[in-house]
Amino acid sequence: MLYIGVDLGTSAVKLLLMDAEGKIHKIASREYPLEFPHPGWSQQDPLQWFTQTMDGLEELLRECDKSQVAGISFGGQMHGLVTLDENDQVIRPAILWNDGRTTEETAYLNEVIGKEKLSAYTANIAFAGFTAPKILWMQKNEPELWARVKKIMLPKDYLAFRLSGSFCTDYSDASGMLLLDVKNRRWSKEMMEICNLTEDMLPTLYESYEVVGNILPEIAAQLQIPETVKIIAGAGDNAAAAVGTGTVGEGRCNLSLGTSGTIFISSEKFGVDQNNALHSFDHADGGYHLMGCMLSAASCNKWWMDEILKTKDYSSEQKGINKLGENTVFYLPYLMGERSPHNNPAARAMFIGMSMDTTREDMTQAVLEGVAFGLRDSLEVARSLGIKIERSKICGGGAKSPLWRTIIAAVMNLKLDIIESEEGPGYGGAILAAVGCGEYPDVETATNKLVKVVETIEPDPELVAKYEARYQEFKKLYPTVKPLFS
Repeated sequence: MLYIGVDLGTSAVKLLLMDAEGKIHKIASREYPLEFPHPGWSQQDPLQWFTQTMDGLEELLRECDKSQVAGISFGGQMHGLVTLDENDQVIRPAILWNDGRTTEETAYLNEVIGKEKLSAYTANIAFAGFTAPKILWMQKNEPELWARVKKIMLPKDYLAFRLSGSFCTDYSDASGMLLLDVKNRRWSKEMMEICNLTEDMLPTLYESYEVVGNILPEIAAQLQIPETVKIIAGAGDNAAAAVGTGTVGEGRCNLSLGTSGTIFISSEKFGVDQNNALHSFDHADGGYHLMGCMLSAASCNKWWMDEILKTKDYSSEQKGINKLGENTVFYLPYLMGERSPHNNPAARAMFIGMSMDTTREDMTQAVLEGVAFGLRDSLEVARSLGIKIERSKICGGGAKSPLWRTIIAAVMNLKLDIIESEEGPGYGGAILAAVGCGEYPDVETATNKLVKVVETIEPDPELVAKYEARYQEFKKLYPTVKPLFS
């Protein structure tokens, strides 16, 4: 049988077709625009997600035996606020995960409601990118639009809704709304009261591998696939990427270098760090995970290359970098503010330490190192909990750079496992579809068979020592410049 994974990203939707043995038969992608109506705001039209996904599905299925398609599932950008009216029409552009407009609402939740209460209700505190602050912002700033809201959902769940008619979400994605009681896997009554919500406005909760419905007959007819095709709940992009890299079960780690950067640690047990610097979320395998998320990772390099250096030849820009661990230039990777561990939407990126002999290569190297140091910040929080991580999978567009992998392995002092298929959330979505359709009994069994490590990057001890000294300097920078951001 064939299974489709849909990765609904920030800039594009990527779709892949996988068979029961994990072989990828075809990949298709479609881009869509981002809107930045004000500085720090970020939004998108959900209708574009659906039309581009349908277009991508038609390409994906063009040359296969369509009768063999059994299931479709998702990995999707998290936290976005999608609102529908009584006729299931989109009310306003979705407010995205990297949107920073909710400073006041986030402060209200953390300081007036209180971090201790939020952590007790949801296992997390408020971050500007989370969904609950966006709901409060819309209620305050767009009351006429809010009065029309009948359904609230997350980005990937809008696709599931359009494909199956099921108003659904999964626990991993719902964890990032600040509305879910993560430990007990249910909507928090207290948070619904705080956010003026009724439970019928929120989707039905499923495990990521559970079937939410069959494909709608009209969609099946358009795609020329069987009406028996199952739609499986799917997961938030980081949980789906973790499934795609085999980061399931107890004590496994994945680093993702996408638009955002994450460190993801899977666990069979529920846990929360003392300062809520890491997110404590449900995992797509039925367990839990801790996650540190920096808002700008590979997007820092994309900004530096595309907007500043005006080049698309990323690899050529990295060829002249040969003094690892000796750079005197630092880069703070906070283009869109920062989430883990600083929780400061007002933070901004900066270069520090340039002199008359600073080169183009030094600046490029600083960008790569700054992202690695930012990920290390979250790793240090996990280590403070007594979690011992010695190796990690690595995925995402930035992970295709051998230089960047070398830097990250040394900065974090981790062995980095490269897997055969670096398709992240899309591959994870396809695996969840296979589990949902009964191809495998559970997620861990599926990943143990399908996810294959093809290379391991060992951290160079000499480089580890050099970068340890550089990281200790980097750690001092944010506290020093933090007052400038206020």
